[in-house]
Amino acid sequence: MKLENKKIYTFMQGLFKILGILALIGSFILAFWLYKLGIFNNQNVLKEVINSYKFWGPFIFIIVQIFQIVFPVIPGGITTVFGFLIFGPIRGFLFNYIGILIGSYLLFILVRIYGKKFILLFVDKKTFYRYEKKLETPGYEKLFILCMISPISPADIMVMITGLTNMSVKRFMTIMVLAKPISIIGYSYLFIFGKDFIKWFVR
Repeated sequence: MKLENKKIYTFMQGLFKILGILALIGSFILAFWLYKLGIFNNQNVLKEVINSYKFWGPFIFIIVQIFQIVFPVIPGGITTVFGFLIFGPIRGFLFNYIGILIGSYLLFILVRIYGKKFILLFVDKKTFYRYEKKLETPGYEKLFILCMISPISPADIMVMITGLTNMSVKRFMTIMVLAKPISIIGYSYLFIFGKDFIKWFVR
């Protein structure tokens, strides 16, 4: 029975790696599709897209954002920037914020329940042990806060690693609620200044 469980676990690890590759490819396809719609060049097209999906668009986006955190196979930075791109700065921030907070909470709880085995479904052992060592460093909580503030830090991995600590759920969510707006706004600047690069890339 244990051997069968190990085979299933190994299969799931491989499956999530494949899904990660497919998700990355899908993200670039989505970027190309948005470019073809003319969203990068014409704000009227953007408004038409938003008005066409007044309810389902935001709902689906929040679900995708939750999914990409709980099962980190989709590049989170890409989905966050797409949120600003599709919904604009205010609604994009709000939908990102809601999805990221819910997803981070669920990810933290899942690690609390299943421990290291859950993390190793998505992270290779070498990477895991490198981050696990950070738990032994003094001031780990400050490091975690800095990572949640930064728009370029490996936030999902840090959330999972933090799930192995004795940090309370209340403390964790307080940090997320206060820190995440900074990193999300950071992504908005990435979108503003990176738009020309994206336009060049999808040509």
